[in-house]
Amino acid sequence: MSLVELKRYFTAIEAEVERTVLGSHGIEALVFDSGLNGAEGGGMASAVRLMVLDEDYAEAMRLLTAGGRPGPG
Repeated sequence: MSLVELKRYFTAIEAEVERTVLGSHGIEALVFDSGLNGAEGGGMASAVRLMVLDEDYAEAMRLLTAGGRPGPG
């Protein structure tokens, strides 16, 4: 069981919104590097990363691609 990067964001706010979407579907996610991201909304000193367990990667990506709506099946 290890963490993998799901997606990168310009701001921690964007990452936290999608972390919340995943959490509402039972997928635990963590936001990394939010403290390194300069001012919220700007600088892009460092990308903010959304991390999930490797076994949750495919489902998490599917949920975010579908806009947080469960797909068929």
